[in-house]
Amino acid sequence: MEKVMMKLGGLTCPSCLAKIQKGVEAVDGTADVKVLFNAGKVKFTLDPAVSSPETVQEGIEKMGYTVQGTKMKEV
Repeated sequence: MEKVMMKLGGLTCPSCLAKIQKGVEAVDGTADVKVLFNAGKVKFTLDPAVSSPETVQEGIEKMGYTVQGTKMKEV
């Protein structure tokens, strides 16, 4: 398992938070999803055997937001 943190761009309102959280939770292999609106970040746990950070990033970008950076740490 890996802990992933992505810096987001394009967050304009709290409803963005719920939209991104549901989108990331819908990706197989993600868990413990938290969107930090004021910090402009999303944090989650990812099973690299099931999915990849790139898959999550593509989903976020399809919703109209940008990913400005990704950090990962093995758990």
